Amino acid sequence: MFRAGPRNLITDVAGLSVGNAADAQLKSGVTVVLCDEPAVAGVQVLGGAPGTRETDLLEPHNTIETVHAIVLSGGSAFGLDAASGVQAALRERNIGVEVGGFRVPIVPAAILFDLRNAGDKDWGRYPPYRELGYAAVQAAAVDFPIGTAGAGTGALTSGLKGGLGSASTLLDSGITIGALAAVNPIGSVTVGRSRHFWAAPFEIGEEFGALGYPDPMPEDARRILLKFRDRRFGAQAVEGGNTTIAVIATDAVLSKSAAKRLAIAAHDGFVRAIWPTHTPADGDLVFALATGRSGIELSADAAIDLYTAVGATMARAIARGVFAATPAEGDIFPVWSSR
Repeated sequence: MFRAGPRNLITDVAGLSVGNAADAQLKSGVTVVLCDEPAVAGVQVLGGAPGTRETDLLEPHNTIETVHAIVLSGGSAFGLDAASGVQAALRERNIGVEVGGFRVPIVPAAILFDLRNAGDKDWGRYPPYRELGYAAVQAAAVDFPIGTAGAGTGALTSGLKGGLGSASTLLDSGITIGALAAVNPIGSVTVGRSRHFWAAPFEIGEEFGALGYPDPMPEDARRILLKFRDRRFGAQAVEGGNTTIAVIATDAVLSKSAAKRLAIAAHDGFVRAIWPTHTPADGDLVFALATGRSGIELSADAAIDLYTAVGATMARAIARGVFAATPAEGDIFPVWSSR
């Protein structure tokens, strides 16, 4: 039996805080996950059009074991600048790996495409994401808003606004799992054009409406509903024009290779919450963090429980991001609550 943590946010995992920064006119923003102490990290990319920074470093065979922060950003490739702003803020705090007398913050990052959401992208010579990244660090706390916030500010799904979602799960073993997702897929998080979420079987309480699955299933449930087939965007999906980027975290003690497995398992949540997902036009990616704060090392049985729960937790976070989205001036898609 899964139960949500007290905040139902990724910050129920001890040792993490989250900061958001956004520009309403730009219709874009940045979300940062800060680690109180360096956390073991991994990554898994399954989308066909990723935009990333420092992900190769996280492979189990490479040297660096831990990271200081993770960045999720809008802005397509321009948004990778956000990590520089986060690095600057951490360097001011003397946080980083010591290399030859210098402190180098390790800040992997991933971006989503939100350029064509009717926001004002005429930012001049340099995009604003470095400053947004810096501001997100200053805003970091254990309580933070979801929905139209941070990296989810300008996110879209098929026919609805996307958003930033988060959820947590407490296991009987004493381990906590948390998920954070900036939800911007080419596919749909609802069953056809209904109000029902694909993630419904994993819902805890009424965290995204408690509607369950529709009965009977609507005729369009199996139809591939792609946002860029909407007449306002044109006839075809745009390569790299989508993407759900996420973080899965736990307070269990994990090796770097086990963190990689955690990120792989979290992609199951994408599959259960989004139809379709992992397409050539999506850059779907999950970062994994293990703070080790619980002090619990996994037995074989406990590992199965953990990797089962991460997919369910991620699916819930994805649904909550869309459920919590709020309308803003100039939106081209409605929010879920208006459906």
